[in-house]
Amino acid sequence: MNPYILATLLFSLGLGTTITFASSHWLIAWMGLEINTLAIMPLMAQHHHPRAVEATTKYFLTQATAAAVLLFAATTNAWLTGQWQLQEMSHPFPITLITLALALKIGLAPTHAWLPDVLQGLDLTTGLILSTWQKLAPFALLYQMHNLNPTLLIVLGVLSTFVGGWGGLNQTQLRKILAYSSIAHLGWMVMILKFSPSLSILALLTYMIMTTSTFMVFKLNKATNINTLAMSWTKAPALMALTPLILLSLGGLPPLWGFMPKWLILQELTKQNLPLTATIAALSALLSLYFYLRLTYAITLTIGPNTLDNSTPWRFTLTQNTLLLSITTASTLLLLPLSPTATSLFHF
Repeated sequence: MNPYILATLLFSLGLGTTITFASSHWLIAWMGLEINTLAIMPLMAQHHHPRAVEATTKYFLTQATAAAVLLFAATTNAWLTGQWQLQEMSHPFPITLITLALALKIGLAPTHAWLPDVLQGLDLTTGLILSTWQKLAPFALLYQMHNLNPTLLIVLGVLSTFVGGWGGLNQTQLRKILAYSSIAHLGWMVMILKFSPSLSILALLTYMIMTTSTFMVFKLNKATNINTLAMSWTKAPALMALTPLILLSLGGLPPLWGFMPKWLILQELTKQNLPLTATIAALSALLSLYFYLRLTYAITLTIGPNTLDNSTPWRFTLTQNTLLLSITTASTLLLLPLSPTATSLFHF
């Protein structure tokens, strides 16, 4: 892709998210979401592969549907209450509609079916943008709405954690596994959003760091399925020794950084007299942990055929820039002792 076009598209991505962040009017927020959607579509279809074009088409249709429902709900709220402000949503009907529209935008269950198929058709770099940056603007709108229905959020969250766990069990494609991982993690964030918004934001930032690290590892090894992971140790042995820890951190296993948000969310749910919800969420985390363990098993305890092509890549110098990978990997593995500092920064 032409560097000037790429720079324009990336600038538009940032601009759309920033407009949504800064807006207090539903029309301006909707406009930011549309800029965001239109900016990422050329990036998704840049390789002109039939799967990429199919993924782009599916993404466009789902995002256009969500944007239309959101605009309809905002207009309905203005008609019923005379208010266009984000914080002034008071009627339950438009609030429910907007919550479902934003759930469709970020891929929460039961409106999640588009996400694994879309992510499977993309390259790993664009998939990383879709899994991290594209979640920020809709999540910011959910964060700013004060009259959300807590029961609806808990139902969406619990359903997402289960769908994310069950859906990833029988997958062999890494991008689909990461899509179901995204659904499960977003379920945890939405579940706690009404009770502790700052904790939800902390969980989102943690998820973005861990997912960036995972995508960068797979991109460095050009890995797209589980079988590829078994032969990737020859390309970067030290990194592949750390990769199982990155995956277990995504699963929320102590003493890694990914354990911290799940631990705090379970604690907060218990404080809110929701022990059953906390128990269900903790059990659903075991499903996610299982398919992370499958990937760990493929990396550490299996080995590909001992042929010359598979055993020589360690001789070659990697040419990819690994600065971002180094920072996110270190954060994913080592930040748990800084949990008190993180929680004090977010004031909860």
